[in-house]
Amino acid sequence: MICEFCSGETIERKVRRMHWYNKQLYIVENVPAQVCKTCGERFYHAQVLDEIDRLLDSDHEVMERIEVEVVAL
Repeated sequence: MICEFCSGETIERKVRRMHWYNKQLYIVENVPAQVCKTCGERFYHAQVLDEIDRLLDSDHEVMERIEVEVVAL
């Protein structure tokens, strides 16, 4: 795949994704993505994003809970 932003080449990787679902922020590990080797931009297939939503909508194992600060600039 070619990066839409810099025209660099992408490679498939497993990444950590911050994902908003039902007004709650989740961190999802081991998400397949195409990652640009030049600029680092990530691209996700719609099926992967749908799968994350289904996972979060069902009973799922919580690996860890963290506290996150929200600030304004």
